[in-house]
Amino acid sequence: MARMSPIAIELVRTPPEAATAMGVGVFADRLDDGDAPDGVDPAFLAAQGFKGKPGQTCVVPGEDGGLIVALGLGPEADVAVATYRKAAAALARAASRCPHLAVDLFDTVPERLARRDVAQALAEGILLGAYRYTALKSDPERSHLESLAVVGTGGAKVRAALERGQAVAEAVCLARDLVNQPGGSLTPTAFATRAEEVGALRHFGVEVLDRNAIEAEKLGGLLGVNRGSEEEPRFVRLSWAPERARGTVALVGKGITFDSGGLSLKTTEGMVGMKGDMAGAAAVLATFSALDAVRPPVRVLGYLPLTDNMPGGDATRVGDVLRIRNGTTVEVLNTDAEGRLVLADGLSLASEDEPDAIVDLATLTGACMVALGTRVAGVMGNHEGFVDAVRAAADTAGEAVWPLPLPADMRRQIDSDVADIKNVAGARWGGALIAGLFLQEFVADGIPWAHLDIAGPAEASEDDPEARKGGTGFGVRTLLELLAGFRKPAKAGAAS
Repeated sequence: MARMSPIAIELVRTPPEAATAMGVGVFADRLDDGDAPDGVDPAFLAAQGFKGKPGQTCVVPGEDGGLIVALGLGPEADVAVATYRKAAAALARAASRCPHLAVDLFDTVPERLARRDVAQALAEGILLGAYRYTALKSDPERSHLESLAVVGTGGAKVRAALERGQAVAEAVCLARDLVNQPGGSLTPTAFATRAEEVGALRHFGVEVLDRNAIEAEKLGGLLGVNRGSEEEPRFVRLSWAPERARGTVALVGKGITFDSGGLSLKTTEGMVGMKGDMAGAAAVLATFSALDAVRPPVRVLGYLPLTDNMPGGDATRVGDVLRIRNGTTVEVLNTDAEGRLVLADGLSLASEDEPDAIVDLATLTGACMVALGTRVAGVMGNHEGFVDAVRAAADTAGEAVWPLPLPADMRRQIDSDVADIKNVAGARWGGALIAGLFLQEFVADGIPWAHLDIAGPAEASEDDPEARKGGTGFGVRTLLELLAGFRKPAKAGAAS
């Protein structure tokens, strides 16, 4: 099928003559003993300050004019699949001006790791490391990378893993593009149009609801958040199914294309980065873009409520009451706690379709960042087994998540005097948990549900080997891994 990237990735037995740079792996503990790959002088590496740390690189001039890039792998006993993803990403950064790369790392793979997993990680890493958002640059510094040759053997399974890795990385890069695009151009209408374009290219269903359809569906949370905006809202439904599905998973993504805070107006500093408040919706759309390549054995449904949150003349006032799709009334005491209002409609619609499980993703609370920092997402839910499955998928995918509780005794903090519930609690503590408890109100009884608060890791504040400053595409790899290995959760489940 058509690719969003022109980079060609292949498995070869020997490095091709066209390769302009070759990446080779170096274990930190072996380097201490003076052991380095052929053609690499340990003394030269030491003189350059190279210690073989994960993600560290050192460019070594080759005998024939080409380059050798030493790639740090850390201590041999600690190497993991994620180590190879980071090494490949570092290679793409270190040899960014070389069009044809080769990587010779398979000889370093311990027997405890599957070669196909490492192959997928190499393909992911090279594309993630090469990523740049240049759409708005007058004189962009584009990646020169055209091809990657992975040196080694492994047959059809390894080749298939390389293809899967490329599809996954391209999906992550799509999410990055969406998050990096300014909110003034990526309006709800533009986002919906992009979804239709990607759906036509990647063979999944897309249904776009305009304002009239949203009103007919009684999506009061989405309409309430949209009241202060000149831009019309959109609600996008996505669908994909294999021939024999062994279950259905619903994905719900928060799609606030710009968040000013509404009448609870943010400061200028607080608005910086708020073009990325649709990272959850971006991750869901990007996940769908890879389904036809990854072919998970489940039916997948997507729900994307799209609007910006602006302080216009008829914006929702503090104290207004909105009626959500499932009939619940919500007193709005902070218009800057808007993401949970649009997600409430999305979760309600997802519940009506009776999936076997629901996952929602949202840049939801600063409180989660206070608790876990900027590199770790919080995960919570109503079913311990399903939350554990999401955690396991994230671990395999190399995305950091950490479980947070949903304490039942905190639920009373969102009781309202005038409506069924209110959108914020009176106390300032436990904001991420309060948001999770609010969302749980809109998940139908008996449906396993997990909530990923990606406020921290959705955007990087500085470059690292796998992600440049800006949108990271966090969550895409986790969702694809979860879907690929999905098993229907047991009916009985305890809150995490």
